[in-house]
Amino acid sequence: MTGIPSPTATRRDNEGDSSVLEATQSLWHDLLGLGHDRFRLAGLETQQAGLSLVNMVIAGVLVAGLLCAAWLGLLAAAVLRLVENGVMASSAILLAVALNLLLALIFFRFIRHKSHYLKFPATLRSLRPNGSPGQGDTTGA
Repeated sequence: MTGIPSPTATRRDNEGDSSVLEATQSLWHDLLGLGHDRFRLAGLETQQAGLSLVNMVIAGVLVAGLLCAAWLGLLAAAVLRLVENGVMASSAILLAVALNLLLALIFFRFIRHKSHYLKFPATLRSLRPNGSPGQGDTTGA
C-alpha cells in the first residue's frame, strides 16, 4: 500500500496547491492593476495631447490671420507708394493682385510637388515583390 498517500501528505499538497493558486491569483490581479494604470495614464496623456493640439491649431489660425493682415498692410503701403510716384491707382492695385496670384501659383506648385511624398513611395516600393512595377509608379517622374 505504498501507492496511497498518507492523510498528512495530501493535506500538505492541498495547502501547497492553494498557496500557489493564491500567489498566481495575486500576481494576476497585480498585472491587471498595472495594465489598468498604464491605460489610464495613456488616456490622460492622449486627452492632454488633444487639448494641446486644439490650442496649437487655434494659435495657428490666429497667427495666420495676423500674417494676412500684415501682408495686406504691406500691399496697401506698396500700392500707395506706387500711386505717390505717379502710377495710376487702378494699375497699382492690379500689380498687387498679379503679385498675389504669382505667389499663390508658386506655392501651389510647391505643395503639388511635395504631395508626392504623402503616398509613401519608398514604403510602397519596398512592399512590391522583387521590384515589379506597380500601379501609379511615379519614380521616373
